[in-house]
Amino acid sequence: MSVAFRMLGTVAEAEDAVQEAYARWYRLAEPERAAIEAPAGWLTRVTSRICLDMLGSARARHENYVGPWLPEPVPPTEFPADPVDKVALDDTVSAALLVVLESMTPAERVVFVLHDVFAVPFGEIAETVGRSPAACRQLAASARRRVRAFGSRLVPRGEHERVVRSFGVAANSGDLTALIRSLDPGAVLRTDGGGVTRAALNEVVGADRVARFLTGIIGKRPDLQLRETETSEGPALAMHENGHVVGIITFEATPGGITGVSMILNPNKLTRWNTPVSPSL
Repeated sequence: MSVAFRMLGTVAEAEDAVQEAYARWYRLAEPERAAIEAPAGWLTRVTSRICLDMLGSARARHENYVGPWLPEPVPPTEFPADPVDKVALDDTVSAALLVVLESMTPAERVVFVLHDVFAVPFGEIAETVGRSPAACRQLAASARRRVRAFGSRLVPRGEHERVVRSFGVAANSGDLTALIRSLDPGAVLRTDGGGVTRAALNEVVGADRVARFLTGIIGKRPDLQLRETETSEGPALAMHENGHVVGIITFEATPGGITGVSMILNPNKLTRWNTPVSPSL
């Protein structure tokens, strides 16, 4: 699931890919399954190949999506064994990784996730993507340059947490001046409603406009509160209203302030934030 999510950006699509991989496993004859020495490796390779095929159609769907398409935020317990923090972002917040992955070609994305995040050898990756090991090394190097270039502009995780906390306090209090101060002058806000709920269809650009947009939303919804939370990608703010999470806000922060604000409002991308917890026996 973690491999598939890194490649596809939504849990639902990752579940489809994993389900198809297991369906192919169980369609094998018993002697064929018995001949596979490393079932986990086989499943990872098949899942990755399925994801590579899905990425092309996924990009087409993103282009036809209502408003900006943003990666799905998931709670930190969703992928507890995920080694994503070890990749080339070093001590910067890993929330940036999914943003960078979206800028990669399908082949770059698959190779980078398999090699740099999950340490799959290039020889095995070559079989998955249908390219030579040397070509896979080049794809990984290209993807790594994108990640490092993006990560070099970001602040360390501790500073990122401080900025997110300050942003939340200012937004909850309606302090427009403090909110503007936390933002880079060229800050960009993107809202993902997917046509399911109200959201801005275009980017909101500029610290003053972003701050006024956010204070306007909160001012019209007196029961709305922003609370600090963690996603599998790092610190964020959860939008709580009437006992439900109605949005997740993630950030890109540089030494000059917050440069990117992403509001995921599409309820189809928030189901894991509103799943009831079963009472303990």
